[in-house]
Amino acid sequence: MATKRKVGNLLALAALSYLTRGPMHPYELGRTLRRNGDARSIKFNHGSLYMVVQQLVKAGLIVEQETTREGQRPERTVYALTDAGRVELRDWMRELVEEPEHEYPHFVAALSLIAALPPSEVVDLLNRRLRRIAEQRSEIREHIDITVADGVHPLFLVEEEYRISLLEAEYDFVERFIAQITHPENGWGPTWAAFHDEPAATNERQQS
Repeated sequence: MATKRKVGNLLALAALSYLTRGPMHPYELGRTLRRNGDARSIKFNHGSLYMVVQQLVKAGLIVEQETTREGQRPERTVYALTDAGRVELRDWMRELVEEPEHEYPHFVAALSLIAALPPSEVVDLLNRRLRRIAEQRSEIREHIDITVADGVHPLFLVEEEYRISLLEAEYDFVERFIAQITHPENGWGPTWAAFHDEPAATNERQQS
């Protein structure tokens, strides 16, 4: 069972992780997140990062260390990890790695209600999805190859390998689903089409 965290936003987890390297101000944290490609895994912007930093301070997981100013720039407060923050980071990471969590992806929601669309349209949409999955897979693979060629150890790109695995599994599922709908002998298409008062021939055209 997942533990209720004082600050449950995954952006907070990233902030705690990077502060193990040393004290930083929020701007530097954001720059580090982007430089290391974590913005691909954790959604954030300037405002949300500052808000999370304040929540971590309130929870006692990080602490203001000093405030600095460079030239005419605004003051910047540097934050450091507390002992409690270090314990929270390790405990949270162990939980995320060990325990599968039930998630609610949009595609799963769409599949649960897929009968609301006629099969001819669904097959067309699924074929488009296959093309987009293939494009995403190629983009991620190219990103991995370029980054590794620049000297980054593959360990720091393992989340991208995981993304590729998920995309490949989804691609296989969508292909099987299309086959289940369009199979000429026992496909689901004719019964499904009748539910929408759609001629069976419409579904048969999708098989060609």
